[in-house]
Amino acid sequence: MKKINTFALASAITLSSGAYAQDTLYFAGYSGDFQKTFETVILPEFEAKHDVNVVYVPGSSSENLAKLQAQRASQQINVALFDDGPMHYAVQFGLCDNLAQSPVYQDIYDIAAASNFKGKAVGIGLVATGIAYNKAVFAKNGWAAPTSWSDIADPKYAKRVASNPISGTFGLNTLIMFSRINGGGEHDMDPGFKAVRENVAPNVLAWTSSNAQLAQMFQSNDIDIAVWGSNRAVALKKTGFPIEFVYPKEGTPAIIASACVVSGNKLAEKSQALIQYLASPSVQAKFATEGFGPVNRQAKLEEGLAEEVPYGEEKLAQLVPIDWDTVNRKRAEWTKQWSRTVE
Repeated sequence: MKKINTFALASAITLSSGAYAQDTLYFAGYSGDFQKTFETVILPEFEAKHDVNVVYVPGSSSENLAKLQAQRASQQINVALFDDGPMHYAVQFGLCDNLAQSPVYQDIYDIAAASNFKGKAVGIGLVATGIAYNKAVFAKNGWAAPTSWSDIADPKYAKRVASNPISGTFGLNTLIMFSRINGGGEHDMDPGFKAVRENVAPNVLAWTSSNAQLAQMFQSNDIDIAVWGSNRAVALKKTGFPIEFVYPKEGTPAIIASACVVSGNKLAEKSQALIQYLASPSVQAKFATEGFGPVNRQAKLEEGLAEEVPYGEEKLAQLVPIDWDTVNRKRAEWTKQWSRTVE
């Protein structure tokens, strides 16, 4: 019998394994239901096509931004997904590479285009900040559906309103919109602080940073109306709760879920491919099931889903951008003012 060279066989196995070792790409994104959908519905096709294993790193936008800053010398995350406010910080701090050119980006709506992020990130989902309300309670009381930001200041909602504080994007957007409709804006927030302090705060039961807690407050009948995100309303509606979402007539601040290739990562090519995949029409339609409006004009949604998310030219016309350069420069100052005068 011919003797087997065990050393040669072991070497061959090692070389073979090395040749087919699968790359691991780390993606930082939102936690909760979004993560589950991302891992089970979005990623499998990409992983198979690009022979890569994608590991999901869950966290809030601020938490994952802090991770990138802490790992700057040796980045472990390859692709990051943030709200547009933190994404502007990431771009400013040099944490994102330039996006590679791709035909898919030609179909991105202007509000989510890479040009808004100096070519270093692109929107992959749209969330509207508006007014959510308990339809059953409104019907019982004979109340008309809200149509304006000013409606949440109506005295009939005394201690029946909730929102994020200024530390949350929905709370910040509330302050900005009350400033705008009272003659100010990002460059002059005094009108907003005055309106929120005098007219909105008396109606607010709680300024909560927890969207899970806000949902629970609706379900336990502690509140009837809230400033919230379209994606959060969709998630609560899935449970059977009679929540409805309104785009206020003065405009609806857009939250743009944005992705970038992290600077200095070792899988730059596959990282670029992942973002292009996320921006594709078919994947955009899948994101809509989690309440994110498509950023790609070519994405097609079924009628029921299309009504629940920012979708189509009419709804996108209601979305208003935020001046994040000014906001990020002033936010610490506004936060101190909020703590002193609102809460």
